Parts: sequence; structure tokens; C-alpha cells
Amino acid sequence: MSSILLAGPAVEPIALAEAKVFLRVEHSADDDVIAALIAGARVHVEAQTRRALIAQSWRLTRDAWPVDGRLPLLPAPLRELLAARVIMRDSTAQNINLNFFTLDKAGAPALLAFCPGTLPLSDRPLAGIEIDIAVGYGAAPADVPQPLRQAIRLLVAHWYENRGVTAIAHEVNVLPLTVNALLAPYRVLAL
Repeated sequence: MSSILLAGPAVEPIALAEAKVFLRVEHSADDDVIAALIAGARVHVEAQTRRALIAQSWRLTRDAWPVDGRLPLLPAPLRELLAARVIMRDSTAQNINLNFFTLDKAGAPALLAFCPGTLPLSDRPLAGIEIDIAVGYGAAPADVPQPLRQAIRLLVAHWYENRGVTAIAHEVNVLPLTVNALLAPYRVLAL
């Protein structure tokens, strides 16, 4: 299954001013660097945990419906099922009524369930099914769990302090152990 980001987060989980306070930076000369580090740290945390931190929307594509009628949805946490459609060989789309699906949002990954044989099939051999989902903890930084926000702060600080170093010492390239400890409870295991 492929995943395509349709709309990314409108804000970062850590504001520039908050990061600068954490870094004890009082000048504005490095604002662009710090902002880029914040975005990079968010992407790193999202990749490591398979979670979306701030509200965003994704399109999941699949070749065929699973025969067991259960489709895991990532990234977590799922907020809403936005749309489902079958794409035909001639590129026409057939929208599917969302009432055909049952959602279990409690787990990570969330599960999309349906009765096998009740949904239309695509005659397209690849990427014949598209499912649009809204994911993330919320639209505001305060909605993101504090341990994930702290992991971002620590990554930003580590990368900021070591931004000019290139493999001089092994310890510089290793991420702080506290980052891994903060992320561990939020990791979604591979299926």
C-alpha cells in the first residue's frame, strides 16, 4: 500500500520561539536553521513512530480489497475517514459510500472493516483503490503528547549543537538515548 501526503500540518508541534528558549538562543541569525531543524525533527519522530503529530490528510492506495475485510490504516492516530473510491482502468473514479465501512480508531494502526464481496472492484491491476484519511493528534501543538514534543526539542538541540560536525566522533552521530526512550511507547509496530 502506498501513502501520499495530501495536506501537511499547518503548524509544527514546537514553535520557533519555544525552541529558541530551549536552546537558549537569543538572536535571530539562526531562525531559519532552527525552523528547518524543527521540521526535520517532526518528520523524524513521525517516521520512527508511524504517527502523524499535527492534523494532516493522506491518501492510501491499494491494488485490491483484502479478502478478510480488514484494512489497517496508517499513519496513526486516525481522526476520520474522508473518502473511499475505486479507480477504473480508464481512470474514472467510483466513490464508495462510507457507510459500508466500520472504523476501529482505538488501535494503532486503526482498522477499516467491511463485508467482503460488498464493495465494487477495480479492473485496474495497480492502485485501483484510494482511501483518504485525516490523521494526527489535533491542529494545535498542545494536542501532541508531551513526550513526543520533548523528543523533538531534544533532537533539535542535538542537531543544532552538532550541525557542523561530520563523523568526527561516533558519539556525535548517535541520537540521544532519551529520544529513543521517549518514542518507544508511541512506536507502531510493522504489520
